[in-house]
Amino acid sequence: MSFTTHIVNLFFRHRRSEIDFFREHPVQVQELQLKYLLGQGARTVFGKACGMDGIHTVEQFQNRVEVSDYEHFSRFINRTRLGEQGVIWPTPIRWFAKSSGTTDYKSKYIPVSEQGLRDAHLQGPRDVIALFSSLYPDSRVFGGKTLTLGGSHRIEREGETAQTGDLSAILIENTPRWADWRRVPSARTALIPDFEEKVRRICEETAGENISSFAGVPSWNLVMMNKILEYTGKTNLLEVWPNLELFIHGGMNFKPYREQYRRLIPSPRMKYMETYNASEGFFAIGDDPSRDDMLLMLDYRIFYEFLPLASLDDPSKAVPLAGVRPGVNYAMIISTSNGLWRYQIGDTVEFTSTSPYRIRITGRTKHYINVFGEEIVVDNAESAIRAACDATGAEIAEFTVAPIFMEGRSKGSHEWVVEFRRRPDDPAEFARRLDEALQRVNSDYEAKRFKDTTLMPLTLTEVGPGTFLRWMQGRGKMGGQNKVPRLFNERTFVEQLKEADTGRK
Repeated sequence: MSFTTHIVNLFFRHRRSEIDFFREHPVQVQELQLKYLLGQGARTVFGKACGMDGIHTVEQFQNRVEVSDYEHFSRFINRTRLGEQGVIWPTPIRWFAKSSGTTDYKSKYIPVSEQGLRDAHLQGPRDVIALFSSLYPDSRVFGGKTLTLGGSHRIEREGETAQTGDLSAILIENTPRWADWRRVPSARTALIPDFEEKVRRICEETAGENISSFAGVPSWNLVMMNKILEYTGKTNLLEVWPNLELFIHGGMNFKPYREQYRRLIPSPRMKYMETYNASEGFFAIGDDPSRDDMLLMLDYRIFYEFLPLASLDDPSKAVPLAGVRPGVNYAMIISTSNGLWRYQIGDTVEFTSTSPYRIRITGRTKHYINVFGEEIVVDNAESAIRAACDATGAEIAEFTVAPIFMEGRSKGSHEWVVEFRRRPDDPAEFARRLDEALQRVNSDYEAKRFKDTTLMPLTLTEVGPGTFLRWMQGRGKMGGQNKVPRLFNERTFVEQLKEADTGRK
């Protein structure tokens, strides 16, 4: 064991015992979280209107507080942004994490309280260190620096009190200064709005550093890593950073990118840890390298509920942790010390275990295709495209899917717009394998495809290199937490991508 890792292990020993406690007593810990939140919420305008001081059980909480999303809850958030305090949380809220918008809003402004920062947003990364140091006691990762690629929205003042920016900008502003010695790039570079300029500056700042770990969204980090290789003239990242050992990733499924990272970092010492963090909070950590899921973190002052995706229009079907079942797609609902109450964040998850409670992210409540009753979620699409790649030797850079609607007597189908990093020898064979794989992972799609009853075979549309990057850039969605929408129930994104590819030609 390295001396530094030994010290880190000792420092986090007590915290690991707390994690073990909620593994063994999950329902009890969640009840304590709700009790604390209700005690704080009873002091707010929102809580008084709901009668929180008279709520003592989960059932009472569900009966008195309605489930909401950003569109419905924004009126309370906006009052706080305009300077009115005590609306949704009893202590002042000054920070608002700016994230991708909804149908009705270009951007969302998620409240971040001092308690929310401390209890979740900053505790999550500390727990990653606590768990990693225990899993890998011989690691030397703590002897180097961490390269973090975050968002680009700087902190902006709104009115007399509110300050908005990407969550990453808020974390940079609130992370202890002593931690800066282990983190690159500089804060000035990290918050450069232009993604390409930021990556150029990162190359300049970090090529000569001892980078032992990096963190961020897999797709954008892949762009940055390839730019690092171009800048240095090296063939893999170990030639640039020989002590590279850990990638802490989140924001999207890592599996489609895993093989590309293995080629970029051909080291048996390389470790990958998935996290589930968002503007609304920090939720889960991949604590077991042998598993393809994450441990749900239960003591971050977050109370969880889960609404079956099949009952998305009936919030009364939401259940607390004790009511979930493995293998069911759930929309996640949270109540937090950031002042969010029964807030549906838009992600869907599936439980892989209930002892302890482990999840994996399956998609978004608004990013799925159900035009013909096929109920395709993101997890289905990513599993199918991975199987098609394995069968044909192809490699995907990006993809998105949309329905082809029925017209006249024609039947419907799906159109997959794909940008290959490595093209299959036979694209038609790739499409056939993709269609078969999708039938294997989704019985509803299989039923609609049976003898072409409702759906015809999918259509594969290939676009040229860089098309998705140009499209995201044109939408102002470069870097940070911005992600390519995988599935959509209408054709706007698909048509825009095809137009962007036509422009290239």
